[in-house]
Amino acid sequence: MKVCIYGAGAIGGQVGAMLARSGVDVSLVARGPHLAAIRQDGLTLINGDDRFTVRPAATDNPAELGPQDYVFVALKAHSVPGIVDQMQPLFKDDTAVVTAVNGIPWWYFHALQGPHEGQRLQSVDPGGRQWDGIGPERAIGCVVWQAAEIADPGVIRLTYGDRMPIGEPDGSLSDRVKTLSKALVGGGMKSPAKKDIRSEIWMKLWGNLSFNPVSMLTHATLEQLASDPDTTGTIRAMMVEAQEIAEKLGVRFPIDVDRRIKGAKSVGAHRTSMLQDLELGRPMELDALTGVIIELGQHVGVPTPTIDLVYGLARLRARQAGSYPEPSHN
Repeated sequence: MKVCIYGAGAIGGQVGAMLARSGVDVSLVARGPHLAAIRQDGLTLINGDDRFTVRPAATDNPAELGPQDYVFVALKAHSVPGIVDQMQPLFKDDTAVVTAVNGIPWWYFHALQGPHEGQRLQSVDPGGRQWDGIGPERAIGCVVWQAAEIADPGVIRLTYGDRMPIGEPDGSLSDRVKTLSKALVGGGMKSPAKKDIRSEIWMKLWGNLSFNPVSMLTHATLEQLASDPDTTGTIRAMMVEAQEIAEKLGVRFPIDVDRRIKGAKSVGAHRTSMLQDLELGRPMELDALTGVIIELGQHVGVPTPTIDLVYGLARLRARQAGSYPEPSHN
């Protein structure tokens, strides 16, 4: 099995390191000082008291790696359309592409039975670059619940979590998804093959679509947001609007809104990824986490007044900070 990690940063590096340690033929696409360090000293993963180093092939030029069985895309959502052309040498006829990306994936309506099957999402895939250049038939869904960071170039620290379920868009337990699940579990990850990966996507997104933009506007931690009645009311309203959309699309929520908010509060003084991106001046995943919910609401006829308001405010704040990459519609 040949597996390429396209975007071997924190999460991609963690997955690549664990697969490589278990004997999978792994290659990494990375850049900058992180790539230089991996080439010189290998890729090190720190997970509590466990620390190990692997030495997979690493490059910033995917053409050097050749066709793969699986390609993990572990980039921020807005970065993926721009690398579709560079990914092409990694593909053969049956290469699967695992979308380890936050938010609603570009392939969401592929193989989803019902009136919306085959529709494309402009907010996360402007101009259909991924749909046309990757192909939805390659896609395997993936939900990243763990958190990791690049401690130093070439060194990844897993900060919490080990759950990363995967699943086919059509809900089948295909040979390719079962094979991948077995490899990921063999590497030490909790990666079951799910029949309903979309519901898993929504469970994570439910918190991200609301807590992330509100945290960016307020500079508050999860614990602070979930403890303040004013912000909690806004967050709850956003989640209720999103739940109505998701349920119209066949998604099942195993817990209610208040329990999901309580779960976020229990994480403690955590700064969301969107707030961290704002503070560091990095582009943020505002469209993949929040803007796309507005587009989905339009598809199913559900108004999203609270999400609209927060998204508009957050987008202006992000523009002011130079952290909002305007989608290209070419």
